[in-house]
Amino acid sequence: MANQALHETLEVHELAASKTVALTKAKTMQLLISDPELKQILQHDVQVSTQQLHELSGLLSPAPAGGRDQ
Repeated sequence: MANQALHETLEVHELAASKTVALTKAKTMQLLISDPELKQILQHDVQVSTQQLHELSGLLSPAPAGGRDQ
């Protein structure tokens, strides 16, 4: 995130933290719910949230040397 301002980096960190809490809650709720339809909805949410966290992680990872045009 070398090309981003500090406040943008902090906002991405905040989004990642919030998404992590939501992911943890969805995974925990899956264990407590017996309704199959609701379990399926939560499973989908877990999959989407996991992908979103992976994408946010990519924004926070430093670019490889020579990986970005300057």
